Amino acid sequence: MILSDRDIKKAILAGEIGITPFSENKLTPNGYDLTIDEILIDGERKKEAVIPPMKWFAVSTLEYIKLKNHVAQLWLRSSYARKGVMASFGKVDAGFEGNLTISAFNTRKEIHLIAGETFCQIVFEELKSPPLKLYNGKYKGQRGIKLE
Repeated sequence: MILSDRDIKKAILAGEIGITPFSENKLTPNGYDLTIDEILIDGERKKEAVIPPMKWFAVSTLEYIKLKNHVAQLWLRSSYARKGVMASFGKVDAGFEGNLTISAFNTRKEIHLIAGETFCQIVFEELKSPPLKLYNGKYKGQRGIKLE
């Protein structure tokens, strides 16, 4: 089941989901808008970057996410998809905590990215039952962009 904005607020109050920093105006009817903290392009980490066409880049989220008995999906904001950005997203596992790293590719025309801009939406899902084990992999607790 996908959580509504009301469900997300309840899960945060119950300590099941953490979003730091949290801003109520970033809540959507069925998710939360995540913002850019850092941009990696050509091996350089920046707070502002121009991404040329046919170029790979990565961004990290400003928000530090914590999940207990919930998982999440990431979705690119449609404004970037309409500009020709493609991104690779997977599930965010129960037990994960940290900033998220998003791998993306610009297909069409030059785009300008700035830290603080909304880049993607996180959509939370409730698990039917508590997992036998929570995520404890190499990306747990990550800060900033982490590629390997």
